[in-house]
Amino acid sequence: MFALAGILIVIISVVTGYLASHGNLLVLWQPYEVLIICGAALGAFMMANPFSLQKKVLFMLPQIIKGSRHNKVFYLQLLGLVYSLLQKSRQNGFLSIEEDIESPFTSELFNRFPDVMMDHEVVNFLTDNYRVYTLTGLPAYELEAIMDSEIEQIAEELLAPSHALNRVAEALPGFGIVAAVLGIVITMGSIGGPMETIGTHVAAALVGTFLGIFFAYGFIGPASAHLESLGAHELKAYLCIKSCLISVVSGYAPPVAAETGRKLLPPNMRPSFIELSDELKQYR
Repeated sequence: MFALAGILIVIISVVTGYLASHGNLLVLWQPYEVLIICGAALGAFMMANPFSLQKKVLFMLPQIIKGSRHNKVFYLQLLGLVYSLLQKSRQNGFLSIEEDIESPFTSELFNRFPDVMMDHEVVNFLTDNYRVYTLTGLPAYELEAIMDSEIEQIAEELLAPSHALNRVAEALPGFGIVAAVLGIVITMGSIGGPMETIGTHVAAALVGTFLGIFFAYGFIGPASAHLESLGAHELKAYLCIKSCLISVVSGYAPPVAAETGRKLLPPNMRPSFIELSDELKQYR
């Protein structure tokens, strides 16, 4: 919601200031300049990034408007899922959750937490590391080292969409100059003609420069920064899981493990101690 408000403020501020200075709004309507700038930026983006990263950027962009899918409900369900697994294995042994771990997407236990099940990467991280814990019996410090290495790699992957979009933002002013230069080329071919025609071509060329800078710093750059914050936000889910598992390996009870995971969640999305306690009561 705030992102949408920011987009509107950017557009309204620029347009209002331009009109207040007696500018003609129709002069800014240069579809061919937009085609050159946006088309070149899209092509460069596709050349620079693998298809998997392109899909991830497109998947994350709607979250700029709608907000992160990793909200308070998601984190409550995540803690509930981890607690349920730990509690079930503590009461009935590791074999009781073997089928849940091996086939989480068909598991009745896992499917009690629909928001978490939509994030396949988080589910796989949980099951893979829980499997390592149950099969190897590694001490806490060794399991933590393994998980830290994996989380470091995940952090790079989560920030990759932001970096990819930021490179587009950095290139847009250059593509605006390309559009402007092409406009000047057209203008030079019109020398000797009516002054109104020459003036129109010069204006179109200058609009190309304006649009490149406007798109870069008004929209794509801020969108890149927002994707970076979304990636950092999502990383908290992995840190939460790691904290819970390390606590159990260290000998703490599942409720204590869930509490250690809660403390690593983003403050604005973190359930309170009472909220978590009430949530976990239904899984006991």
